[in-house]
Amino acid sequence: MGRQRCLLGRPQGGHVRPVVLPASAVRAKGFTALEALVVVAILGILLAVGIPGMRGWLGGTTATGAAEFYAEGFRLARSQALANNSRSRVVFTENAGSGQLDWQVDVCFPVPDDGCAADSERWSTVDEPAPGPEDGNVETSSVFRSAASLPRTTALTVTPDSEARSAYFTELGWVDGAKPALMRFDLGPGSADAEGVFTPTAVVLTLAGAVVTCRPDLVGVASAGDARRCP
Repeated sequence: MGRQRCLLGRPQGGHVRPVVLPASAVRAKGFTALEALVVVAILGILLAVGIPGMRGWLGGTTATGAAEFYAEGFRLARSQALANNSRSRVVFTENAGSGQLDWQVDVCFPVPDDGCAADSERWSTVDEPAPGPEDGNVETSSVFRSAASLPRTTALTVTPDSEARSAYFTELGWVDGAKPALMRFDLGPGSADAEGVFTPTAVVLTLAGAVVTCRPDLVGVASAGDARRCP
């Protein structure tokens, strides 16, 4: 074996020399200053575009949730009147925490000498059911819902359509027109700089007792046939 045989380009039995790459071929780990600047610029663009859209989405979701909160109060009051064949009312009071309006639904069974006036003692409370009707034994207590979880008035305005803070219903589910009634809430941004961020919403109670959620900004001839327009 006078000659060495080569295996895969290396002498068999010889020493393997280490391969040293040139410095230009070795890439440093991590970001370069230029790459970091590019990433910062991209993040800035994404935030500039995304934050206003996210703000509008959150505002719209908040208004929708608050509208449903008040619509539920109207609906429950009407359903209690129909279910119990009684008078009912929903009363709104200011929440000390959020500044928004809590609501409470009461029922009352009229008798010949007491037709369930606003100051009648026959109205139910949260702790005491209403005195039952003369022809039956029905016990129905009031239902209370707190507005503490709603956004503060600085973020969301809830504007009643009148100074009344209640709505009364007859046994047939109609609004009692003999008593002052709160018939509408308008919900919108809580500050001037937030106007236009999300679409305002309104909750409307009709005389027939139906509850409608609508768009108060749809007015005029152009929106006459729009189903989202407020009645």
